[in-house]
Amino acid sequence: MRRRFAFAVIALLQFLAIAGLAAQTRGQDRPWTAPDHAASKPNPLSNRPELSAGGRKIFEQRCAQCHGDDAQGTSRAPNLLSRRVQAQSDGALFWKISSGDTRAGMPSFSYLPAPVRWQLVLHLRSLATVR
Repeated sequence: MRRRFAFAVIALLQFLAIAGLAAQTRGQDRPWTAPDHAASKPNPLSNRPELSAGGRKIFEQRCAQCHGDDAQGTSRAPNLLSRRVQAQSDGALFWKISSGDTRAGMPSFSYLPAPVRWQLVLHLRSLATVR
């Protein structure tokens, strides 16, 4: 009886591991694009580059644990300095920060005030120019 239970537990754990891996793979393969109405929004702080320092603080508190201190990505999250990310509009980045993609592990940061999320976008842009 114990042996059957142990085999059932092992089978269940293997199933869950395979299902989790499949979910991660699906999350990486599917495109994650902002809707046009969101992508076309301009950053209202774009003429205030000095405000990116506030975005840096939020990045260090909320984003670096997954994207890395240098934003160059980890096994958990993509490189935010990549051409693919930096080619996106400010509005698209704002939408992604706001909406999240929980199936791929990206939480929503919609609870942060909108100006703070725009500061995060400024910070990401400032990192790319330093590179």
